[in-house]
Amino acid sequence: MAAFDAMFFVFAIPAVVFAGVSKAGFGSGAAFASASILALVLEPGTALALMLPLLMLIDAATLRPYWGRWNLRAALLLIGGGLPGVALGAWLYAAVDADVMRVLIGVVSVGFVLWQLRARLGLRLAAEVPLSTGAGALAGLAVGFTSFVSHAGGPPAAVYLLSLKLRKTEYQASTVLIFWAINIAKAVPYAGLGMFTRETLTLDLMLAPFALLGAWLGVKLHHSIPERWFFALTYVLLTVTGAKLIWDGLT
Repeated sequence: MAAFDAMFFVFAIPAVVFAGVSKAGFGSGAAFASASILALVLEPGTALALMLPLLMLIDAATLRPYWGRWNLRAALLLIGGGLPGVALGAWLYAAVDADVMRVLIGVVSVGFVLWQLRARLGLRLAAEVPLSTGAGALAGLAVGFTSFVSHAGGPPAAVYLLSLKLRKTEYQASTVLIFWAINIAKAVPYAGLGMFTRETLTLDLMLAPFALLGAWLGVKLHHSIPERWFFALTYVLLTVTGAKLIWDGLT
C-alpha cells in the first residue's frame, strides 16, 4: 500500500519526532504542523486520524515528568471551554469552513506576539494584565474546535497561558494536562466518524517509537534551555504556527 512506501516514512518520521519535541518541551505550539506535513503524502482526514493516537501517546509519556506542576485553574478553564469546542468541531466538521477559524486564530497568535514585544519597540500600550476568565473560556472553545479540525489547538492555548506570566515549567505542564484531556475527548467523535482505520492504526504502531523519542527529547530540551530562551522560542513557535494557520486558511 502507498502508505507503507519509503516516501511516506521520509515525511512521517521527522513529523512525528517533531510533534513529540514540541508537545513535550515547548507547549504544543507547533505540534499541529506534523499533521500538515503528513497531509503532503496522505489524505488530510487520514493524516489527522493517524496523528491523534500518536499525540495521545506523547501526552501519556509526558504526564509523569510534569505531574502536579501545572496551573490547575488555568488548565481546567481551557479544558472546560475546550470540550464544547470539540463537540462543535464534531458537529460542524463537514459543514464549517475551518479556514476562517484558522485565519482568525493565526491573526490572534501573531498579534499577541507583537503585543508582547511592544516594550522592546518602545511602545506604551495598555497595562499588562492577564486575560480574563471569559477570554480564557473563549480561548478554550477555540482550542477544542481547532484541535478537532486540524490538531491546531496550541496557539489559542498559548495566547491565554502566556498572558498569565506562568513560570516555564508551569506553562509547559499546563499544556500537557490540557491536551491530554482534549485529545482523549477528540478520540470518541473521531471513531464515530469512521476516521480510524486498520491501516492508520497499523502505521501508528510502527511510528510509536519515534513519538516516544520525540517526547523524551522534548523533556530533555525543556530542562536544558534557560527560561528566557524558552519563552523566546515559544514566541517564535507561536509566530510560525500563527503564520502557518493564516497561510492554510487563505490558500
